[in-house]
Amino acid sequence: MRIWAIAWPIILSNITVPLLGLVDTAVVGHLPDSRYLAAVTLGATLFSFLYWGFGFLRMGTTGLVAQAMGRESDSDVRHLLGQSLIIAGVIGVLLILFSTPLVSLGLKLLDGSDAATPLAREYAQIRLWSAPAVLANYAILGWFLGQQNSRVTLMILLLTNSINIVLDIWFVVGLGMTSNGVAWASVIADYSALAFGGYLVLRQLKTLEGHFSRARLLALSAYKALFNINANLFVRTLGLLFVMAFFTAQGARQGDTVLAANAVLLQFIMLTSYALDGFAHAAESLVGRAYGRRDWQELASIVRQVALFSFWTAGGASLLFAFGGNHLVALLTGLEEVRATAAVYLPWMVAMPLIAVWSYLLDGIFIGTSAVREMRNSIFIGILFYLPAWWLTQGLGNHGLWLAFTLFITVRSGVLIGYYQRYRHTRWC
Repeated sequence: MRIWAIAWPIILSNITVPLLGLVDTAVVGHLPDSRYLAAVTLGATLFSFLYWGFGFLRMGTTGLVAQAMGRESDSDVRHLLGQSLIIAGVIGVLLILFSTPLVSLGLKLLDGSDAATPLAREYAQIRLWSAPAVLANYAILGWFLGQQNSRVTLMILLLTNSINIVLDIWFVVGLGMTSNGVAWASVIADYSALAFGGYLVLRQLKTLEGHFSRARLLALSAYKALFNINANLFVRTLGLLFVMAFFTAQGARQGDTVLAANAVLLQFIMLTSYALDGFAHAAESLVGRAYGRRDWQELASIVRQVALFSFWTAGGASLLFAFGGNHLVALLTGLEEVRATAAVYLPWMVAMPLIAVWSYLLDGIFIGTSAVREMRNSIFIGILFYLPAWWLTQGLGNHGLWLAFTLFITVRSGVLIGYYQRYRHTRWC
């Protein structure tokens, strides 16, 4: 029950994320010129990649806080929050200071139209003002999750998305703004979430013993664990971003229909991740606490329980895609060519949850135990198989691309399983 208590708010909060994207699209999509929608699409894509790259602020904080909870060290729990917020603030300010070259490079890589790119640049320059708030919220969410309080995640995301949706409608429909209105709505929503998160943090800090130590917050040596973990997680994320960008680019080379079909099928993976992420986050928190206590029997028990939840969920997703995949595709697109093309590659989606479940599960376990170098290694070992597999199967067209992608996930899962088996008999025993 502990696993489900932690997982369900995360699963529910994940479901709210695409709702905001739908509202953004609907609001801007009703403007008289399509370049505004193109601008928001370009800008939102840029920020998805940018902020995903800094997801280590959430993951690294969760694992270390969970371990501190296991050690019953209120001081460590308190100072990990302060250190993570300082790192988030520094990175956020740097992103603002270097916003012009960052936005120019990002939009050049996305290669938008001449009409949409200037509007996308304006959107991105506005959105970057929220960088300190977004990254600080990552740290806050990780801090609470490390304390097995996932309801805060749901509360903050519901507040953020609700404010964002209301302001979207007000600024664009009510005040007559365009893509810039959508950007300002996001900035205000992000800082509102930070204010609410700050209130929850202050309330939680009252339950912890001790006080902040200025020396501990300012001494670089005190950041060694966080820097080590965050650096490896950042490199890992860059590897994942490369894999996804390469997959998208190679799909685009096969034409717009294949590109669109692949985009639809990737939503199936995203749908599966909504549930599996919830159990992976539960593993981060619960495994981290057992690791902090050096209670290896409890750690093994938690892994078995989370695995059971994860495997049942993955099996359910595979059955859903096998028997209802074509109906899901029809919900996502009304274009007959795209539907027919997606149906050809649907079998890959049936197999994917049963293969990918290992990656989600073991990522959660390894974040909880701070075994992040192993996570990083699994990505790059997977890439060593991914690229040659793509090269050798180009004659198979898009099937070859999906085969290479599936092999990447399989190898990555296999590497993580190997690490876990070894550590269960050498370190965690």
